[in-house]
Amino acid sequence: MSRRQGEPPEEEISLFRQALEEAGVRRLQANRADPGRPRRQAESLAERRAAATAADPSQATSRTSDGRVEPVRPSEYLDFALPDLPYRTQAQLKRGRIGWEAGLDLHGYTLEEARRELESFLHDALARRSRCVLVVHGKARSQNALEDYPVIKSHVNAWLREWPSVLAFCSAIEADGGTGAVYILLRRRGEAL
Repeated sequence: MSRRQGEPPEEEISLFRQALEEAGVRRLQANRADPGRPRRQAESLAERRAAATAADPSQATSRTSDGRVEPVRPSEYLDFALPDLPYRTQAQLKRGRIGWEAGLDLHGYTLEEARRELESFLHDALARRSRCVLVVHGKARSQNALEDYPVIKSHVNAWLREWPSVLAFCSAIEADGGTGAVYILLRRRGEAL
């Protein structure tokens, strides 16, 4: 039997296998990894399945949460980037040198409407393979006496950090809205950093 170029001779292969056997190396019997934790109980799976089928399908699931949102000041500069984003790209975004391809203005929306609009806008931007978009969140403080900070700006700051396709965002240059708007750099589908 002819062997492929670069493949060791059969006798070397058998010597190698014999050395492994003598060293105590055993062939795997199963093709599944053992994560070292017990498998989930069948009843908990049944409960989860029942809860999922009982959920209202018309209620859209949201990518963003309303957990504890850190309030930001109206004039605060927003800045976020994934750790492996090249410095040069981040610097270009901060200087407004990456042209934005679409924009969204969230003025006048309630918090829940703003969330829906932002999520829909980001989905559309990803579908169009947009690289950079602009979102105007404003700096207006809440009418509620308990929330004396710009609620939509604070939530946008938190929501964008949770969004998996957001590589970076930062407050816009003055010509595009300053600290009342953010540039968002998006990962295109299938793109690696």
